[in-house]
Amino acid sequence: MGQRTISKEISIQGIGLHTGKTVKLVFKPAPAYTGIVFRRVDLYNKPELRPSVEMVGDLIRCTTISSNDIQIYTVEHILSALSGLHIDNIFIEIDAEEPPILDGSAKFYVNLLYEAEPMELDAERKVFKLHTPISVTEGNRSLIALPYNGFKITCTSADDRGLFTQHLSLDIYPESYTSDIAPARTFAIYEDIEPLLRCGKIQGASLDSAILIKGDQVLSKEPLRFSDEFVRHKMLDIIGDMALLGMDLRCHIIAIRPGHAFNVQLAKEIWRQHREGTKTIAQRPELKTSIVRNTAFDIVRILNTLPHRYPFILIDRVIEFIDDNSLRAVKNVTINEPYFVGHYPGHPVMPGVLQVEAMAQAAGILMLKRYQYEQRLAYFMSCDKVKFRKPVTPGDQLEISVKIIKYRGDKIGVASAECKIDGQVVSSAELVFSVVKAS
Repeated sequence: MGQRTISKEISIQGIGLHTGKTVKLVFKPAPAYTGIVFRRVDLYNKPELRPSVEMVGDLIRCTTISSNDIQIYTVEHILSALSGLHIDNIFIEIDAEEPPILDGSAKFYVNLLYEAEPMELDAERKVFKLHTPISVTEGNRSLIALPYNGFKITCTSADDRGLFTQHLSLDIYPESYTSDIAPARTFAIYEDIEPLLRCGKIQGASLDSAILIKGDQVLSKEPLRFSDEFVRHKMLDIIGDMALLGMDLRCHIIAIRPGHAFNVQLAKEIWRQHREGTKTIAQRPELKTSIVRNTAFDIVRILNTLPHRYPFILIDRVIEFIDDNSLRAVKNVTINEPYFVGHYPGHPVMPGVLQVEAMAQAAGILMLKRYQYEQRLAYFMSCDKVKFRKPVTPGDQLEISVKIIKYRGDKIGVASAECKIDGQVVSSAELVFSVVKAS
């Protein structure tokens, strides 16, 4: 596909989410290699801003771009719609500092752009294909970008209470974006409204432009458009924030509890890889960025090795391979684990069976190491000598030690494993595995 623009001018009017101001927005065609250009027609000389990761400003509940004291707030929904429809070149004229929020989704922008008749130009799109994995982590949040021949997002969205945990994985292209992502509306937690108003935010918000979560209730002017509308909107925001790269991005993004500031951190790391043109990105401690290493497994390598996925991936990192038959790994236990909702309310305790599963996953990685991780699956067959000595609760870090004690032929292995907290054994087991070829 070549670069794209629109065939004709088209406009829309609405209220800015944070400023509360009435604003008119006009989309205009642009020639190849123009890029996305915002034009502030309300200011002298109509200054232009070309969004990029290097001009990001305020990231509190929106993505802001700024240059020479000229700012435009809440650009993520427009950028998301343009990226989702593969529109590379366009002039966007606005007569205020913030585009209209409309219904809180990108649906109206998508409809408007289709009405403006997207057209292909005689020029190749700028494409960046990720070469090496990148991850940005912060507490119980993480964003991972993996090499992928396309653009895919796997996202887990969760509030602090674990009441609205949602998960979705989707390949992003114009048709899937239009039907599955663009209609998802923004949302807010009731307790966050007053602090946001005090700091000058959401002056134009209403139930016409957002979904409100109050306790376990969802308040909206219309029924939810998707049962998992919250995670879909998080994916909409990721697409908009990645559009700051100004390129057709080829990668698979795995997101756990993303947000604008976090998204932009990942975009900056991707931009650094693109700019440096290397396959190795230096670790930046201030961003808590994890890069794949050969001596241990971070979450990227774990996800590439095990078939498990949310909410059943119970290993966060392999600390070290002591030798070919033993390793150490960790599992960070947080209150956001989905099983704490029912185990037990008011007294959260990690189920013993999941401690065994964490040991089994670590042992599975060790078993697969023997086969160089190629086209094999390690099936957990049985366990013996299982003991639980101490409860595991939120805030604990399980230190998992595994050792292969014997092999039975080429397909069966037996491992001993134990979990420790602060050096004290809390559980242990003997595990039996069968390694088979993946179909």
